[in-house]
Amino acid sequence: MPDMDENYIKTGGIIVIDDEPTNLKLVDRMLRAQGYLNLQLIDDSREVVTRYREVGASLILLDINMPHLDGFAVLEQLQALDDPLLPPVIMLTAQSDREFLLHALSLGARDYITKPFDRAEFMMRVRNQLEVHLAKRMMHEQNVVLEEMVRLRTEEVSRTRLQVVRRLGLAAEYRDEETGEHVLRMSRSCELIARELGWSEDQCELMLLASPMHDIGKIGIPDRILLKPGKFEPDEWEIMKTHVTIGVRMLEGDDSDLLRLARDIALAHHEKWDGTGYPNGTAGEAIPLSGRIAAISDVFDALTSPRPYKRAWPLDEALALIEENRGKHFDPAVVDAFFKVLPEIIEAHEHYRDRNEVPS
Repeated sequence: MPDMDENYIKTGGIIVIDDEPTNLKLVDRMLRAQGYLNLQLIDDSREVVTRYREVGASLILLDINMPHLDGFAVLEQLQALDDPLLPPVIMLTAQSDREFLLHALSLGARDYITKPFDRAEFMMRVRNQLEVHLAKRMMHEQNVVLEEMVRLRTEEVSRTRLQVVRRLGLAAEYRDEETGEHVLRMSRSCELIARELGWSEDQCELMLLASPMHDIGKIGIPDRILLKPGKFEPDEWEIMKTHVTIGVRMLEGDDSDLLRLARDIALAHHEKWDGTGYPNGTAGEAIPLSGRIAAISDVFDALTSPRPYKRAWPLDEALALIEENRGKHFDPAVVDAFFKVLPEIIEAHEHYRDRNEVPS
């Protein structure tokens, strides 16, 4: 074994518990003769847990028959600590009764040594358990390192995924002469409303990631229609509305939670609570909740943001329209949640303000 491991074994710390001072001195002398110098000798079993918490240990040698707390009670206290690196416990006992030994092992003891001690056997059992604990500690530390590496890698993948998703959304928005900040504001609003409606943190994160793709289908709309500054002709409006189904087709072919949610939002964010929306005229709770959330977030941002063909609506006018469309365009419960988180939505809008927009 490498010198570092040998040093750990000899200095890792051993707690010896026995109410007989003679036995403590004997064990202390045997261990020190073999180079084990980090020893804690305890003659009152009530002090074991406190001492272990203070100094730790790599091995515990524990007598069974003691006043106050016997070895079984001490074992139960140690197990109750739920310490992933709890050291092995070797029972020291004059008892050879099978039931005593089985009971000790069932409570977490790893080995036992009967009194009077055979010096060679005693030292070998101590050494074996210290090596086992060293291996356990090394594995635990390796797992901690691996878990941290996985956590960092997962965060990196999550950040990359978020950037890819946002850029897909940005591609559609830039074609429509809207700004990249729109998808940031809209997705943040969706997240805030979803959380207010009781969605879990994981679901809210998915909403934040998926909602920027709500208008991705605009990539498939011809420029002569998408970029038209005036009002659409009826046939042009029908083509414009196909951006919904184009977006759904673009997001098909993957069953991940993220893309399923993105498809729901792309399909449903132009549906209306009263059934007058498109593409399917779906009404009420038949509209996916994600689409109902995206609808109000998208409309509010469109109203309050300037575009080449319109001014930004004042906040009070935009909020009045939202309230007016409660139960018509918008789900009343989603409207309530929207108004509850309105200060945070406004804060997000200020943070992600369009580059050339004058602060409201």
